[in-house]
Amino acid sequence: MAKTQANTEIQSAVQLEHGRLTSLINSMADGVIAVDNDVNVVVYNGAALNILDSNSDPQDVPLSDIFKPIGQDDLPIDVTALVKNTKVPTINRDLRLKYTDGSTINLYLSIAPVHLGYGSEGERGYVLMLRDITREKSLEEERDEFISVVSHELRTPIAITEGDISNAQLLADRANDTPQIKQALEEAHSQVLFLADMINDLSTLSRAERGMLKLDAEEFSVAELMEELAHNYTPQAEARGLKLISKPVPKTLTLISSKLYVREVLQNFITNAIKYTEKGSVTISASKHDNIGVVFHVTDTGIGISHQDQKRVFEKFFRSEDYRTRSTTGTGLGLYVTAKLVRILQAELKIESKLNHGSTFTLIVPNASPEEVE
Repeated sequence: MAKTQANTEIQSAVQLEHGRLTSLINSMADGVIAVDNDVNVVVYNGAALNILDSNSDPQDVPLSDIFKPIGQDDLPIDVTALVKNTKVPTINRDLRLKYTDGSTINLYLSIAPVHLGYGSEGERGYVLMLRDITREKSLEEERDEFISVVSHELRTPIAITEGDISNAQLLADRANDTPQIKQALEEAHSQVLFLADMINDLSTLSRAERGMLKLDAEEFSVAELMEELAHNYTPQAEARGLKLISKPVPKTLTLISSKLYVREVLQNFITNAIKYTEKGSVTISASKHDNIGVVFHVTDTGIGISHQDQKRVFEKFFRSEDYRTRSTTGTGLGLYVTAKLVRILQAELKIESKLNHGSTFTLIVPNASPEEVE
């Protein structure tokens, strides 16, 4: 009798908890679908049915029967494989849904592996969160188009201005003009170069956001790339009283990847190292990595990056609150664009840094596959 009563109380508690959970899910504006390990629907809310444009009860129905997303290439996505291959919480903003009337929406999809029961013995499954982001995507596309047009149109006047100021500096030196004129021209030239760098960052950002950056792989000499970087940035380092050290690289070391993107990533690391190092040196090196590619290191003796800032340093427009960072010009776009390029290279990026003890940026670039080269 007591055992029966205890079982009844447990069932009532479970039903109450299930009711609370259902009420919570149904109160959410985002669509929520929980599926079991076989990707059959276990729990869902009304918002999910609205997004899927369905009126039927999908309980115990295979998810693939009611959810048929398509990719950017308009090809159908195997949602069962997509879910089952998810090992850690994953977000995708590049899927779409096509309705029976021919209209489509852009979709935000979050997938997280979970236990659908209580404790470690509970049934395993996945929770999906769906959201219509068609308006957000439209605004993003308009923004990217605006950035692309503006950055393109500004290139010519900035180039002309930079050239004219350079000529004026040359004439001022020959005419032995007053120091004030020379200083004004130097500051104007510096600001124009900064503006040119910002336009380049915006242009690359726009192309990256619109998915226009592709891996154009080729085999190139790592030693030649390192020599080129050392030659280009030694004057900049020496102007700040720093020493740029380029460690020897075997002439036979080659890499199959995008030389353009690898160079751009390393350039961002080097320019940042020079900018945020007050004294000492900046060291660049490269070596073979586990027979699969090349590992690059850029090490400085600069101000370092706090542990908290290391988590955000690749965010768009992020700049540290450290007064030493704020005292220098910057857009906060360089490392964000760098992170985009690193993903295209299918590379790995690591940061080791400590405040007032310098930083080391490590880039591990794998050799591209024959398919990527083609």
